[in-house]
Amino acid sequence: MYKLIVSDLDETLLGGDGKISQENIEAIKAASKKGVKFVPNTGRGFASVQVLLQKLGLYQEPNEFVISYNGGAIIENKNNKVLQTNEMTFEEAKGVFDITSKYPHSDTHVYTLNKLYIYNPREEDLAYLKPRHVEYQIMENNDFSIFKNDKIMKVITMNPDQKKLEPVHDEVMHAFDNQLNASYSSGMYAEFNHLGTDKGTATLELAASLGIKKDEVLALGDNSNDLPMLRKVGMPVVVANGTEEAKSLAKYVTKNNYLTGVAEAIDKFVL
Repeated sequence: MYKLIVSDLDETLLGGDGKISQENIEAIKAASKKGVKFVPNTGRGFASVQVLLQKLGLYQEPNEFVISYNGGAIIENKNNKVLQTNEMTFEEAKGVFDITSKYPHSDTHVYTLNKLYIYNPREEDLAYLKPRHVEYQIMENNDFSIFKNDKIMKVITMNPDQKKLEPVHDEVMHAFDNQLNASYSSGMYAEFNHLGTDKGTATLELAASLGIKKDEVLALGDNSNDLPMLRKVGMPVVVANGTEEAKSLAKYVTKNNYLTGVAEAIDKFVL
């Protein structure tokens, strides 16, 4: 029996408009009633997940959790208690920012533990964030010293043309001799975390703390930053709209996309 479900959000549980279907809500609530934990496992900050938690009946609940920043933080929902972080060093984050910020047609996100800062924002990016309840502050200049005393969870860069992201990604990874965790998400972000920080590692750490074995974990994803999570759990599931790379790791690919794919998997393997 699966005791823990971890799910990516954007394009897995949520649609392009950032909304969740009633079918997915009902399936998650039914699993929760059976005692199965449902944990959003997202690249986003935990603050942006609060509205979703309300819809799922998990808002401010003790012993319920969110994994944020691609595994950079594990949060208990009650009072948003930070249980664990695995942040970048200041030197890592600044090095990534120094590279990504010099590309004029891309913007850069700097995620601290509690805030998102955006440098050189693109309108498409801000439009994508709005329905997902993501709050942010615009960086007026490229002075990275303002983060000297912050926990920096990840740095990402955005361009709606993924082919334009690839040279940025490659330059960053070359500069760091591949000693960062890097991934793509939503077809328009290249994301950089501290080496060893990923959704899969955080999933197993949370599971172990709950006395749950990896074979008792079901994970749902669709894209590159979900791959470590899909590799490490007992039941990796990918929604129909997922990438071919993600599907190659799945034990089950849903017939439906993000609209009802999560509900389909929960019905099949949990309910």
